Amino acid sequence: MNRRKIIGIIFIVAALLKLADMWGIIQLDWAHSWTEYFGPVLLLYIGIELLIYNFSHYPSQWLQRPLPQGEDGKRMHCSVNFGADGYIFRGEPFRGARLDAFCGGLRLDLRQATISEDEEIDIHTFLGGVELLVPTHVNVVVKSHSFIGGTSDETDKCPNEEAHTLHVTASNFLGGVSIKHQ
Repeated sequence: MNRRKIIGIIFIVAALLKLADMWGIIQLDWAHSWTEYFGPVLLLYIGIELLIYNFSHYPSQWLQRPLPQGEDGKRMHCSVNFGADGYIFRGEPFRGARLDAFCGGLRLDLRQATISEDEEIDIHTFLGGVELLVPTHVNVVVKSHSFIGGTSDETDKCPNEEAHTLHVTASNFLGGVSIKHQ
């Protein structure tokens, strides 16, 4: 476990302790006055930012798994809780996905996927992050609903008029989604 991950976990635990003190679950005397609301929000933000940075900048920690298929055999469903998973398409057809990240990170690499029609990707994060790597020959349309989190779309519009589109819907609660070509 590297230094950034440990600091991120310490910040999150400190923020949760402060919130428990504010709600009367436990009694702490170390944080009053200016930290009533600013402190917990700041601590959560810094902790989550450190964890997301750690998951996105150190790809060797991503656990490579086989591509999961949904119940219908088409749309994949990936869920990660308190960890990190990575899925890489190497020429396989992509038929849409549902991605859930709860206190962890998920990476989906579609750069070599076969995308033969418009597809949907539904993403839900809670204290976690999703990194989505898309090919340059598709367009990306993003709809995002976030609470203390966000979605970053760093893709360029494909000049091909007949390019297929990935429709990404992201719901983030204290989490984030990064979409890029890389």
